[in-house]
Amino acid sequence: MSVDAMRIETFVVETADRLDRVIAARCPELSRSAAQRLIEAGHVQVNGTPIQRPAHRVRPGDRIIVHIPPPEPMDLTPEPIPLDILYEDADVLVIHKPAGMVVHPGAGHASGTLIHAVLAHCPDLKGVGGVLRPGLVHRLDKETSGVLLIAKHEPAYRFLQAQFKARTVRKVYDALVIGHPPPEGLIEAPIARDPRHRQRMAVVPTGRPARTRYRVVRTYEGRWGRYALLEVYPETGRTHQIRVHLAYVGYPVVGDPVYGRRTALPCPRLFLHARSITVRLPSRPEPVTFEAPLPADLTGVLELLENAQASAEESGGRSALPAHSSKTTTLSS
Repeated sequence: MSVDAMRIETFVVETADRLDRVIAARCPELSRSAAQRLIEAGHVQVNGTPIQRPAHRVRPGDRIIVHIPPPEPMDLTPEPIPLDILYEDADVLVIHKPAGMVVHPGAGHASGTLIHAVLAHCPDLKGVGGVLRPGLVHRLDKETSGVLLIAKHEPAYRFLQAQFKARTVRKVYDALVIGHPPPEGLIEAPIARDPRHRQRMAVVPTGRPARTRYRVVRTYEGRWGRYALLEVYPETGRTHQIRVHLAYVGYPVVGDPVYGRRTALPCPRLFLHARSITVRLPSRPEPVTFEAPLPADLTGVLELLENAQASAEESGGRSALPAHSSKTTTLSS
């Protein structure tokens, strides 16, 4: 494979460590074993010198260059899976992705993804923005529901992608968390792959900068415990960012099997929903907002909390509190 076909990542080491660990921490899509294979194959340079020993110690100030080959080609056969289409024109497709659906093919998910379904709806999408993730300008976790944008041709893909890179796209999520956080907050903490648990992300000093704002919409307290419904506004787009940040400050998302904790509240899945996205389209001069209603499985959870709250009020307990405050709490690493 030619070097020209590879993606190049360049960064400067901040903390002394093994080369394979540093690369895996700075490149979230790479496991440590994948980083080791790249090093042994001669795809890594330290200060301009090829290094093929994964255990090589790097020091603060060392400059690392990693050549990452593109993923192995997969057969993207269109599959007639139903789609909940919120909007469509000649440039874009806006979809309400259901929870439980993987967005694009990958290890263990060679079929049945949202991209397979989109290709059945838009056969001309192949190759737009890439072979494996055609048309995809952003992603949602498997268990997260909500609004997702697909570009239908290359100019539209570049137009939308430029807005994501410039961070002018406004995304709003609904999240139910355990506990009662401050009424408003800004969480600033760098995120990278967890060095101890490679399948997870974590707040890591050497990670990529990440910012998440939130506002408490309502608090609950009753037989199921203490919870808060948040509006969350991610200002960056790191993997698992909202889940990692909220867990880091002590208020994990309800139903999160990776970063959360068990509760008495019956919740069928991760309570995280990409409610809306505001973006400019190639065909319109002004920004447009697309919204996906909260799915029935999550509204059912809120009904349980409302009923428990009503019972607590009848018994003289604490009432549900709408959170209105101009105070913003900054929570950083």
